[in-house]
Amino acid sequence: MQNYLERATILVEALPYIQKYNGKTIVIKYGGNAMSSSGLLEAVMDDLVLLSLVGVRVVVVHGGGPEIDDILQKLGKKSRFVNGLRYTDQETMDIVQMVLCGRVNKNLVDTIGRRGGRALGLCGLDGSLLRAKQFKLADGSDIGLVGDITHVDPSPVLDALEGGYIPVISTIAQGIDGNTIYNVNADTAASKIAIALKATKLILLTDIRGLLRDPQDETTLISEVRAGEVPALVEEGIISGGMIPKLDCCMESVQQGVLDALILDGRVPHSILVEMLTDKGAGTMILP
Repeated sequence: MQNYLERATILVEALPYIQKYNGKTIVIKYGGNAMSSSGLLEAVMDDLVLLSLVGVRVVVVHGGGPEIDDILQKLGKKSRFVNGLRYTDQETMDIVQMVLCGRVNKNLVDTIGRRGGRALGLCGLDGSLLRAKQFKLADGSDIGLVGDITHVDPSPVLDALEGGYIPVISTIAQGIDGNTIYNVNADTAASKIAIALKATKLILLTDIRGLLRDPQDETTLISEVRAGEVPALVEEGIISGGMIPKLDCCMESVQQGVLDALILDGRVPHSILVEMLTDKGAGTMILP
């Protein structure tokens, strides 16, 4: 009987949050460790299905770096990175498109379906959802077919949501500067899509607890950051390396109308539900 009472208490605690997010759109960028572990994959998909069933309009934007690396290795092609970005020649782009739009996207759609949800796979080419020009590094270096998103047409995503589906989006884009297809950063794509959809929340799943004051100590989690505080945190070295572009994406989204953005630990089962439907919360929230 005690277990049932505990479950009932949890449901009652979740009720105001279900009411808060009912009918609202949230965009979740999914990748990293949460994608590579089958147990975590199922936990994340269960979270998404539950949120969808209680009336939250869930949009998934996914990466697939480990899967791309795996296929490139099997083909004997070495991955090359410039300033943390994958150098993408035409052969690599063909593999990126095949892996992201095919294997990874459809596996996620299949898993959501098997967990009781309804998902629809999309890529940035569908309905010209994502359009981009060639991305250049600050020093002008060319990193191949990597795109800088110039336009998002949310119509295909809105159509899927209206049909009761969870849109699952792979991040390649239609080039506007030639007959080209570009590989685009999944965090950036998630932020741009969240802005275009006027989403309530953007969640970036990562491989760490969130923004840490001491990177070696997970108890030093910074639970909330205002966008105006970010430059000082960068100067202090608290925000550094790969966390800088993630914070940039979060800042852009909240400055362009998304109510809040969250960097969340994808290694923790059901971290999305803990964040959205309980008093506890998790990760680092970025506010305007």
